[in-house]
Amino acid sequence: MEEALNDLKTYICEALDGKIDASSIDFGEINLSISAGNLISVLRFLRDDMQTQFVSIIDICGVDYPGRKKRFDVVYHLLSPRQNMRLRLKLTTDDSTPVPSATDIFPGANWFEREAYDMYGILFSGHPDLRRLLTDYGFEGHPLRKDFPLTGHVEVRYDDELKRVVYEPVELRQEFRNFDFLSPWEGTDYVLPGDEKGSA
Repeated sequence: MEEALNDLKTYICEALDGKIDASSIDFGEINLSISAGNLISVLRFLRDDMQTQFVSIIDICGVDYPGRKKRFDVVYHLLSPRQNMRLRLKLTTDDSTPVPSATDIFPGANWFEREAYDMYGILFSGHPDLRRLLTDYGFEGHPLRKDFPLTGHVEVRYDDELKRVVYEPVELRQEFRNFDFLSPWEGTDYVLPGDEKGSA
């Protein structure tokens, strides 16, 4: 299997000479790094070439590295039933530069790109309907970004008096608790439930 992976990786890199920035084999998959400008031609080759036939798109996801200038990795997972192999394609972008949409090549990319937009704010140019998929229409921010607040900006609840869903600013209703982190068998100044029976 390792030899077949190496042969296919070599074939792809030679056929796409100048379009592949880096390549490797990790965890039984071919990994390719490309620039966003080469995405469509690379995807079309991987789908249509008789030696590759990566005809199935498994996933498109984002990864956030807020310390980088191009903070997002956009990762495409492809499957070739003919070769019985998987391929991971990776590119980088920032929060204002759109990535070309893959929906013309893989119609199944539609909702994957919408999810990446909703969760990370990654933009896709040429997408037929780029709008939020998992969060509400008025949702503020992108929840999978590492700089998104853990509590969110608003909370949603059903108001029984108004008979509708209401949005309110987040309010932490519980005081932060202090934990002593000591073993319950040593160092406690209080009686644990059930211990009073042992002293009788």
